[in-house]
Amino acid sequence: MLRKRPDVLDLLVPLRRYARSLTRDSAQADDLVHDTLVRALERQGTLRPGTNLRTWLMTVLHNAFIDDQRRRKVEARYADALGHIVEEATPPAQEGHVRLAQVREAFGRLPAEQREALHLVTIEGLAYQEAADVLGIPIGTLMSRLGRARAALRNIESGGGTRQTEAEDAPARATPRLRVVDGGAGPARAS
Repeated sequence: MLRKRPDVLDLLVPLRRYARSLTRDSAQADDLVHDTLVRALERQGTLRPGTNLRTWLMTVLHNAFIDDQRRRKVEARYADALGHIVEEATPPAQEGHVRLAQVREAFGRLPAEQREALHLVTIEGLAYQEAADVLGIPIGTLMSRLGRARAALRNIESGGGTRQTEAEDAPARATPRLRVVDGGAGPARAS
């Protein structure tokens, strides 16, 4: 009588049972079996003919469990060390909230076109050309808007007060001062 070679599906129950024994948690055991099957598929080329499939899969599962335990220990040490650093270096949350509100307010006071340009480059991380393409403007115009926006934020930061928006600036620009020159007959007069 020929003995049937075990199929991976036939081995799911013993794999899961062993995983539960190792993890002591049903959900973690399912994750471990999943990881084991993924690793087995990735490394199926290393399976030599005549190798007992059950033994090989149990070995892969065991190694996946050990790797996960090591990773968790490293992550726990890292989180613990990071927690100490954060506790020592974190300023009171109130200051952070106030500062964030101030920055948000200053950003909101910028003219829309400057705010859009600054947002795309600094927050979304777009390259200058990409941001210019999104806004449908030449890159020089984008650079100009960025420069004006950054200058306005620096001015607000340094306590220079608020910059007028372009709409508030418009009346001053609408009446430019002209210098009228008499066709060379007399001195220039201001109008």
